[in-house]
Amino acid sequence: MKSALTAFLRQHGATDHEIEQATNQGEPLELPTRHILLNQGEEPTYCYFLHDGICHACYLTPEGKQFSKEFYWDQDVLIGFESLLGNMPSPFLLETLNASRLIALPIALLKEWRQQHSVLYRTLLERQLQFKEHKERFMLIHSPEERYLLFTSNFPDLTERLSDYQIASYLGITSTSLSRIKKRCQQQNDEN
Repeated sequence: MKSALTAFLRQHGATDHEIEQATNQGEPLELPTRHILLNQGEEPTYCYFLHDGICHACYLTPEGKQFSKEFYWDQDVLIGFESLLGNMPSPFLLETLNASRLIALPIALLKEWRQQHSVLYRTLLERQLQFKEHKERFMLIHSPEERYLLFTSNFPDLTERLSDYQIASYLGITSTSLSRIKKRCQQQNDEN
């Protein structure tokens, strides 16, 4: 797992020293399905490199509704920058959706890289900003059906690994709406 972390960090501008810090301080984890990595309202002490598996960040309402923030999968990083930058509790819950292998990295390490104006830190922050801009545009300018088609064409293997409820939540629609969209798409494919 640490060799994958090393390759990821090197690809994103890490120095040899930063790679050494991460590999020395990182804790390898093998976690089961539905393991809570971070509760909503909890102070994060770790960020994570996801070697393989799927993790899910979501917002929970007092009524028990769940709104998907993001999915993370193989060779991704899970960093709550809002908490990190604002020194505040996490506004979302973070959990594994299937058996996952991760490396837990202390938040203190990210804070150190931030203070040192690390290229790696800036690159990770910029990467997250690009994802957020993309998701915002995705949600604002596309109809629910277009969002579903884009999601399935961009992430075909992820579509197979998530439940309809999870996909619907990510797309900002109900499971019933997703079912109707899938039915319409299937009918259109059958006609062609």
